[in-house]
Amino acid sequence: MIKEINLSTKIAVYLLEECSDKEKKLIEAAKNATQRAYAPYSEFSVGAAVLLENGEVFSGNNQENAAYPSGLCAERTTIFFANAAFPQEKVVAMAIAACHKGNYTSDAITPCGACRQVLLETENRFRSPMKILMYSEKGIYVANSIRELLPLSFGDEMLK
Repeated sequence: MIKEINLSTKIAVYLLEECSDKEKKLIEAAKNATQRAYAPYSEFSVGAAVLLENGEVFSGNNQENAAYPSGLCAERTTIFFANAAFPQEKVVAMAIAACHKGNYTSDAITPCGACRQVLLETENRFRSPMKILMYSEKGIYVANSIRELLPLSFGDEMLK
């Protein structure tokens, strides 16, 4: 007999004005980071910003390359930058924003699979979920953990 597993994800949707001041600051940092992205091929600029437990905010953006696999997404650029500067500080939240040809997206942009895996590793590393805020002109999608975006994930527990 075939067994089914039902998975569900809970994503809250906020208007920008409903976000806390810290969340607004983080979203603004992500939006600003889109302006510094290197995206000459796709013209799809993504910015990300993280809030560390010590209050520091780091931002980064996507970096494209003519050899497409050699580029790097904004989320991983940002996480690696923050972890390199403050390796012992827990990541509390990440905001993501994107614009295409100069206009912010009307729908929320979610992290790609590789970024989701790196964000999961960060949550596992610090044994703490991180809030993910995905900006769009229509609203902010909020997940309380990357696990909401990566069900049936592969983590360090699989390697034991």
